[in-house]
Amino acid sequence: MGVVAKERELVDRMRRFVKAELKRADLTYEELADRLQEHGFTETKGSVAAKINRGSFPATFFVAVMKAIGRQTVNLEEV
Repeated sequence: MGVVAKERELVDRMRRFVKAELKRADLTYEELADRLQEHGFTETKGSVAAKINRGSFPATFFVAVMKAIGRQTVNLEEV
């Protein structure tokens, strides 16, 4: 598998992981955007949806999302 294919696979796994965590937390994109704003991020429902659906986002966004939904730890084997 080439580098590009591996990157696409990781992007897909990150997208699925974040979506699954939102579902587990029973949060909508709008609710997540509100929580992220409480942490100082300027996100909207649309910007959150775009980033998550695209699957490629900065690590800072990923960490902020995990904190916003109350996830204290992430085992990388889960991603």
